[in-house]
Amino acid sequence: STAAASLPVLYSFPAGLAADALHPGAAPPGANDWSCRPTAAHPRPVVLVHGTFENMTNNWNALAPLLKNDGYCVFALNYGGMLAGHIGATGRIPASARELAGFVDRVRAATGAAKVDIVGHSQGGMMPRWYVKFLGGAAKVGRLVGLAPSNHGTTLDGIATLAGLIPGARDVTGALCGACEDQFAGSAFLRQLNAGGDTVPGVAYTVIATAYDTVVTPYASAFLSGPAVTNTTIQRKCILDASEHVALPYDHVALREVLNALDPAHARGTICTPIAPLVGG
Repeated sequence: STAAASLPVLYSFPAGLAADALHPGAAPPGANDWSCRPTAAHPRPVVLVHGTFENMTNNWNALAPLLKNDGYCVFALNYGGMLAGHIGATGRIPASARELAGFVDRVRAATGAAKVDIVGHSQGGMMPRWYVKFLGGAAKVGRLVGLAPSNHGTTLDGIATLAGLIPGARDVTGALCGACEDQFAGSAFLRQLNAGGDTVPGVAYTVIATAYDTVVTPYASAFLSGPAVTNTTIQRKCILDASEHVALPYDHVALREVLNALDPAHARGTICTPIAPLVGG
């Protein structure tokens, strides 16, 4: 399980959806090999955390095999409830963070690693901060990399703000999707998460955002403040990159930045090519 892998990496969100249609919620290629043992080159396993309404199959069908091919032990989970086998991460975020805590402990026990690195998309890039800050994760996480994370919430291009003005609208949203309620800008959850500062000592944070995000809005709300933080807008790496929220985990420019964040000593430059919205490339 430590031998070099050669798995296909398809930078295509539609391909991820197709994989999920065939095998709903299944581990993506390269992930969840519980016999994998980290190498000296990559001593921390990588845990992949999907976003709201997603699952590990449709979110990580590109990054999981990419990391495996690069020599990492890779693990992924579904969390927060799974509707119809496909739609996850709708439950209240503190409860989801407890699920992540249990999964990280399972990965550490299986691999013998003291710490893991975490890569998450959207809610999956923000929710681990609750684990790190309140559930003992700071001692078990080396790096946290967020792709378009909802760190300071979202207005959903104003929809969340409007909902706050309509009596009872937030109550309905919270009943149907607690995670959605928690991610609205100004929510009680986010006030507690961000009180006293965005970061926790001992963890390195990287945020990779896209200026074309229409889910986490304004897109700069993804960025963190504090020591050991790197904030990147992907269009500053490649002006041809038109990825929006869902395409970012299938964007080779963004995923190059993920690899660089996980192993900065061996960082490589970006190859800038056109990236299509809703598809990746």
